[in-house]
Amino acid sequence: MSEEHPFAQYVRILGRGKSAQRPLTEEEAETAMAMVLDGQVLPEQLGAFLMLLRLKEETPEEIAGFVRAARHGFQLPDQPPRVDLDWSSYAGKRRQLPWFVLAALALADSGVTVFMHGAEGHTPGRIYTRETFEALGLPVASSLAEAARGMAAAGIAYLPLEHLSPRLHELIQLRPILGLRSPVHTLSRMLNPFAAPYLAQGIFHRGFLATHQQAGALLGQPHLAVFRGEGGEIERRPNKPTDVATLHDGQLGLEEWPTLVPDPHQPQDEDMRPARMAAVWWGEAHDDYATAAITGTLAIMLKLLGRSDDIAAAQALAAEVWAGRRRDRITRLGAGAA
Repeated sequence: MSEEHPFAQYVRILGRGKSAQRPLTEEEAETAMAMVLDGQVLPEQLGAFLMLLRLKEETPEEIAGFVRAARHGFQLPDQPPRVDLDWSSYAGKRRQLPWFVLAALALADSGVTVFMHGAEGHTPGRIYTRETFEALGLPVASSLAEAARGMAAAGIAYLPLEHLSPRLHELIQLRPILGLRSPVHTLSRMLNPFAAPYLAQGIFHRGFLATHQQAGALLGQPHLAVFRGEGGEIERRPNKPTDVATLHDGQLGLEEWPTLVPDPHQPQDEDMRPARMAAVWWGEAHDDYATAAITGTLAIMLKLLGRSDDIAAAQALAAEVWAGRRRDRITRLGAGAA
């Protein structure tokens, strides 16, 4: 009789029936993900493991363990930079342009160092942060060291997951094969490789608010804000009230942010070219919804960062930050540009 594979125990824990299965402990999750990342798992085991987790939905303890395992593989520069805000981007946009990119850029203009990371291409028909950066003439890094230099020069950098963690990138690209998102989409949002004290999270399903919030607490994250963003990105939906789950020095909280535009129906962007984003940034085009999405997102970030004590003050400060943006930060694109 052949000997059982070492990873089989983790599949068994998750899949041995409704009455006997249980979640992984934080320690088990860390060990299991370390094996996955080190290539010690057979393809059959990997598919079963990811889909069993997807079926039951991952716990905060599992996510915290997965993140700890992933962090061990980062190739950090010898002198890591000071990063204020970690901003993940793993969903892509389908109905609206990624207005959150302009919010992050305006935040960098105000003196906040922003590190952005994400993945692209896993879901057809979406526009991703990498292509948006490239279209707007913003640099895309190929290593954590290059991202550090970019932040030192411009206050902001974007690093694709394929360079941050090639193995996690491979796992995210399994979505078309498995037919579903996996827990990798959740854990990647929480990687925070530079240990920024402020961590922002955008999710698609409201039920994951507590999962991200509590996982952040288990990981010792000093400050965190997570909310259901447009398309699953860190972008406030101005036509809907927004619940923001927070974490500040171990204290969990929930904030209720109001709507910003009167029409409850979300418009569909007919023109999904980044050229329209450039026109809004340069002040050459006006879009009420886009401006509300940008300043609304900025307001949540400013309150997270402690720049404002209450929601109304944060929204007022966001308008000031947006008005004070540097127009020459991005390429001025013509009307016919992509």
